[in-house]
Amino acid sequence: MVKAKSFVLGLVVGGTVSAAVTLLSAPSSGRTVRDQVKVQGLELKHLLTNLKANGLRLKMQFRESSKEGAVLIKELTQDIRKSVEDWKDTVEPHQENIHKYLEQIETSIKDLEEKVKKQ
Repeated sequence: MVKAKSFVLGLVVGGTVSAAVTLLSAPSSGRTVRDQVKVQGLELKHLLTNLKANGLRLKMQFRESSKEGAVLIKELTQDIRKSVEDWKDTVEPHQENIHKYLEQIETSIKDLEEKVKKQ
């Protein structure tokens, strides 16, 4: 916002200085110079109006983009949470089966060890 104010201030000061320099060094008549200053003033006014309108449009677009981005991030977060929960639900029954299978292997190994010791 500070840069925009500085830019507009620079335009106004630059326009004023250029108008003063034009008046002081003008080889034309007073009427011609006044007409040129009037035209340049209108052009400057039109430029400032356009800058203001574009700035407001940019501000609104930024605001809308921020809101849309926040919604998208919220939806993405929810999707990721759901995916993780689904993954956990899918993996959990298999973990129990693997644990039971490992217990069976341990039992089998102990039985084999006992048989080997007896021989």
